[in-house]
Amino acid sequence: MNFNELLAEAKDLLAPTDINQWVSVGSVATVLETENNHIYKGVCIDTACSLGFCAEHSAIAAMITSREYKIKKIVTVNSKGIPIPPCGRCREIMSQITDNSDNVQIMIGTEKVISLTALLPNDWKK
Repeated sequence: MNFNELLAEAKDLLAPTDINQWVSVGSVATVLETENNHIYKGVCIDTACSLGFCAEHSAIAAMITSREYKIKKIVTVNSKGIPIPPCGRCREIMSQITDNSDNVQIMIGTEKVISLTALLPNDWKK
């Protein structure tokens, strides 16, 4: 898939929902494509006591559950459907899972795609 198709999928995944007074889900959505061209999706879980996690972690967990480990492309959108860069925690987990950060392409704006290496310079593992 190209990035515009991944972006459309991520926007379709958005479904902000308050599950109860302590938990809301779906205000951020991620779609990733692996090197095998499989698509995995995830949404954020926000909790009152910070036990939730980012949409990227959700999509990565789905990928790993299917025994895939190499991200090729990833798009995350905020509640308005605007592409956003991953937070530091998400950058780090992608870096640790993927053996070549140069190969991970991340949409960080409507018309902007950069590598994970560019988002996480001076990687401590190198």
